[in-house]
Amino acid sequence: MNHSVSAASSGSHLYSGRSLLALMIPLICEQIFTAFMGTADSMMVSNVSEAAISAVSLVDSINVLVIQAFYALASGGAIVCANYLGQQRRDRAERSANQLLFVVLMISLVITALCLIFRAPLLRLVFGSVEQEVMDDALAYFFYTSMSFPFIALFDSGSSIFRAQNNSRLPMIITISTNLLNIFGNAVLIWGAGLGVSGAAISTLVSRIVAAAAVLLLLRRPSGAIVIGNFVFLRPQKRLVKDILRIGIPSGVENGMFQFGKLAIQSTVSTLGTAAIAAQAMTNIIENFNGIAGMGIGIGMMTVVGQCLGAGRPDEARYYIKKLSFAAEIVVTASCILLFLLSGPIVRLAGLETESASLCLHMLMWITIVKPLVWTASFVPGYGLRAAGDVRFSMILSCLSMWLCRVVLCIVLIRFFHFGPMGVWIGMFTDWTVRGIGFIIRFKSGRWLNHTVTS
Repeated sequence: MNHSVSAASSGSHLYSGRSLLALMIPLICEQIFTAFMGTADSMMVSNVSEAAISAVSLVDSINVLVIQAFYALASGGAIVCANYLGQQRRDRAERSANQLLFVVLMISLVITALCLIFRAPLLRLVFGSVEQEVMDDALAYFFYTSMSFPFIALFDSGSSIFRAQNNSRLPMIITISTNLLNIFGNAVLIWGAGLGVSGAAISTLVSRIVAAAAVLLLLRRPSGAIVIGNFVFLRPQKRLVKDILRIGIPSGVENGMFQFGKLAIQSTVSTLGTAAIAAQAMTNIIENFNGIAGMGIGIGMMTVVGQCLGAGRPDEARYYIKKLSFAAEIVVTASCILLFLLSGPIVRLAGLETESASLCLHMLMWITIVKPLVWTASFVPGYGLRAAGDVRFSMILSCLSMWLCRVVLCIVLIRFFHFGPMGVWIGMFTDWTVRGIGFIIRFKSGRWLNHTVTS
């Protein structure tokens, strides 16, 4: 079902409570299952060896850097499409969607080629100090996952186009289906065929190909608010591409710097030994899940705010940012408590050794205490500001906070004060706090409304 803006309208508000739930719940489910794809690889590979789970974790820290850049471009396109739909200009929304798919395909093909050519030097540059067994597994995993980049880029872009139409249900269905395919493929290739890390990567590649094909086929249906043609044969339209990149590039830089910071932190953690790497990898997995519902709400906020501002209703944009941030705070707090209660069985299921398990549980205890207090303000309102075109402020604040608070503090605590992997989370807590304060001040000032999304 395609939930149009007119269908979502209720009374004086552009979105009713029911239409918000119809948009947000599938988004939350989609984000959970998207995270689960990488987690399934890690969990199923963890029973092969600690070297295997360490390799998957290290390579995924690079993969996420690339995938987040694609996601930022996709988000830029979604914001432009949502803005045009709010203006009731379907033709411009369709043309923007076609241009988005064309641009991400071209960029992703170039990045894939570079990663395949330079994968060995890149991994040695970033993780040169790891054990040889970990490096061998990392090279194999990176080879296959690099080939999946164009498909994940197309799927992210196609999903963002559906979200711009208030249709988050179809991307959710595709994500769930392909995750089940990935789990089945993992079981067959890792355990049945004995391919280990390579089996996990091949399964991920196949599932991403299927996801991209499905979303592109569904976008061709004439019943949608936005219909995609043969975008491969399009010529770039300068103004539309400029609008997409004007939103997407600063978000991509922000996400890229965020992931570069994580790589710097991961490189520091890799000097602590296999036990610390494994503990940090498992902690990252669980921490990612306890914030994923809040991220889903933030992603939906971009559509809501984009359409409100496109329709010329800035007061409603303010209202929905506050309302959805409050909802995110509730679900993040509940998720933190639930995941902490389940962390013991999860760690045992993952097969971590005693030292790694103890480190992981200690870090999770502190995450459960601190994250509900500061995380929501540091992430969720930023989605609304980006949907208004205020991407430069978000980029500058996030990059400065990331590098000055998280990265520098982490390196100092680990290398000079020997805090171990807990130093990562002290730096992260500081980053969340500073960024949250910055976003709250910016939102209250109203200066984020002084921007435009479309030319």
